[in-house]
Amino acid sequence: MITGLDLFAALHRIVQDATDSLPGARRGSLLIREGDRLIYRAAVGLESLLSGPLPIPSDAGPASAVSRLDPGDGARAVAAAAWYREHLPGAVALDWLPADAVVVLAPVCMRGRPVGVLAVEQPASEPLSDERRARLMALADGAGAALERRELFDDKARSAHENRVLEEVLNAVASQASPQELVEIISSGIKSVQLRPQWSAVELALAEDDACGASPASERGAGRELRVYRAPRRAPVAYWNNLREGALVAGRALGVDVTYRCGRAGGEGGQSALIDEGVRRGVSGIAVAPGDAAALEPAIRRAAEAGIPVITFDTPPADGSRALAYVGTDNVAAGRLAGETMARLLPDGGVVGAQVSSLRAINGRDRVAGFGAAAFGKSISMRSPLESHYDTSAAMQLALDALREGRLSGAFGACAENGPAWGTAARALGRAGDLKIVAFDLIPETIAMLREGTIHAAVIQREHDMGYRAVELLHDMVSRGVEAALAELPAPGQAEGRRLPRFIDTGVDLVTLESTPWSRPLSEHLTLETSRKSASRRRGGAAVDRSRELLVISLDADEQGLVEGRARLERESLVGRVLSAGRSVVIDTLAGEHDLWPDVVEARRKGSRTRAGVPLLARGRALGVLVLDSERRAACSPEDLELIERIADTLAVALENAQLLRRVTERTEELEQANRQQAALLSTIHALSSPVVPVARHILVMPIVGAMDSRRSGRFLESMLREISERHARVVLIDVTGMAAVDAAAADHLMTTARAAGLLGAEVVLVGITPAAARLMVEQGLDLGGVVTRSTFELGFAYALSKTGGRLVYGGSPRAARS
Repeated sequence: MITGLDLFAALHRIVQDATDSLPGARRGSLLIREGDRLIYRAAVGLESLLSGPLPIPSDAGPASAVSRLDPGDGARAVAAAAWYREHLPGAVALDWLPADAVVVLAPVCMRGRPVGVLAVEQPASEPLSDERRARLMALADGAGAALERRELFDDKARSAHENRVLEEVLNAVASQASPQELVEIISSGIKSVQLRPQWSAVELALAEDDACGASPASERGAGRELRVYRAPRRAPVAYWNNLREGALVAGRALGVDVTYRCGRAGGEGGQSALIDEGVRRGVSGIAVAPGDAAALEPAIRRAAEAGIPVITFDTPPADGSRALAYVGTDNVAAGRLAGETMARLLPDGGVVGAQVSSLRAINGRDRVAGFGAAAFGKSISMRSPLESHYDTSAAMQLALDALREGRLSGAFGACAENGPAWGTAARALGRAGDLKIVAFDLIPETIAMLREGTIHAAVIQREHDMGYRAVELLHDMVSRGVEAALAELPAPGQAEGRRLPRFIDTGVDLVTLESTPWSRPLSEHLTLETSRKSASRRRGGAAVDRSRELLVISLDADEQGLVEGRARLERESLVGRVLSAGRSVVIDTLAGEHDLWPDVVEARRKGSRTRAGVPLLARGRALGVLVLDSERRAACSPEDLELIERIADTLAVALENAQLLRRVTERTEELEQANRQQAALLSTIHALSSPVVPVARHILVMPIVGAMDSRRSGRFLESMLREISERHARVVLIDVTGMAAVDAAAADHLMTTARAAGLLGAEVVLVGITPAAARLMVEQGLDLGGVVTRSTFELGFAYALSKTGGRLVYGGSPRAARS
């Protein structure tokens, strides 16, 4: 029965049935065309002709045999030895074949055209009965139908995933993402959308002087410096990126300040230290994804004792924790779902390996426990789970060792990196599709392996919702009170002898490439996920309340990050040619005409066979080059290139937006700095233009330089009254010598000053009135009332001394005094 859950098993069953249907048949195989080659997709009994097992998939030679098949002619026979020499590389036992052995070939068709061949060996060339011929052709048609169904779902998944990648790039544009973030999105997206090229490296080269309005690349010479961003060979785990986005989107929607941090399970700068830092800052609430729940509990208790509500997400807290709630997956139930799926993949039972990121994390332990409970009693035995400790390289090596040590029928990857680790090991050992793999979470590698059939099913958490709901719950606790928020959650429960906290179950989905009675097809899941994210981003946002900070702490998965470097632009290089021409270039790195291109020679040394350069064009200008390498020959088809160019066009918009934003930000900072300097200068001028100088007991001097407007008058009056009060002044000499103009407004300000001083028992005396100022005041009819005026400071000072009981003493030099 073809359910869509296991294409490998379905095709193997077809080959086995075909072999059983012909008298004396011992060997059979199914070969499918990929490009100009045939690929083994299933085989029965071929091991006896080889020195070891036949890896699936593996190369089966040129595809010319398929083009010679006519669906209208039905099955035909060819000499077995000749067939195996051409289509079974590595065959060493052809001498054992009977001399008259033949291989009966039945064309496998999709949409009416041959795409492969069902080949069954017979020991002698006996004519096939009509019944057996019809049976063989029906089986070939069944294989074509299974492959056509798979291709249909794969096309839909590719389209949905391409839309998701473009949507993520557009969202990165809107959120003003950095070039590092953008190239990570592009790298993981392209690798999981395009399976056949098997891109081993993706990098982005940007010219340092590229900017909006800069001269075209074709007008600039070589020798300029490039900024080069190289994506790691294995992309960072996308799970935490989705969770982070959910938390930040919730913060924007709710108008709360969310700080998102990553920390290791332990050690310096770990999660405990981040919690303690939040306590010192006095954050309003903390959500944490425990890497080691028991080790984290003391820090959670310290936060609780400081009156800060703490919840966990992704992983439940330790038993008896002071954490108030858990937001995330029911991991035992999710593990049971994975175990039930494995039981369907292994109806006859078998031994299953398991791998988990850390057995210290409760979520991993619960998933393994649930998986084992579901598989119990179904002839499936599970080995003790392996720990990868969040290290993708270690995860892959553990999987390789486990597959080499014993015959595993299936493998369970309990955390994000574990499923692809099993898949990579299965590929390396020629067991892709044969090893039944159930994974957890939907990172790019998992998407790619689901589409190619290496991973059969994945239990997908809703991590975006998890981040959103965690922030939402914390915000509710801070806004309405902890008790009111908790009262709306289900009561605490019990599981495996431990008390569970209040729990928000964000749910899981079982995803397979094809639609089955038990799962959702990958294309549908990707479309729904993109729709859910878009809907959450569109939720109305409120003004952010900076007085309330929510701290969200996730787990640092210790992944190799993006590498940023610098290089000199060489005109005779792939990057130089693409920048100069402004169009895409795809080359075979082994072609002799590229021997003088340094970047191609280096890529060739690292194993690249196909190298593609795609310009990032914005308003007719090449801002940079997206460079991809594959170890396969002729890896980049026109369809592949079209997708990369669509993504590159979107990426160019993002980079142009980032460059424009950077320049606006820099210009704004320059203007703000100039404004700060101008304000400081004006403050200095104001301070210097109206100083208060005590010159004798109870006497102050205040010179005025420049104009006396209403704003300055207020500062002048405030300063004078403060000094009169503090120094018990009785006379204030206001020197107007440097005053710009003594008009009606200025006279009014001076009179106001004099009256205010009088209320504090001090007298204002105006000194330094020039003849021109006196004439102007008379002509304008200005009346200073009873304010005393003196033409010079000396006369004014003498008046002030007379009012305070002092006197002026004039004297010469000491020599003159003695004489």
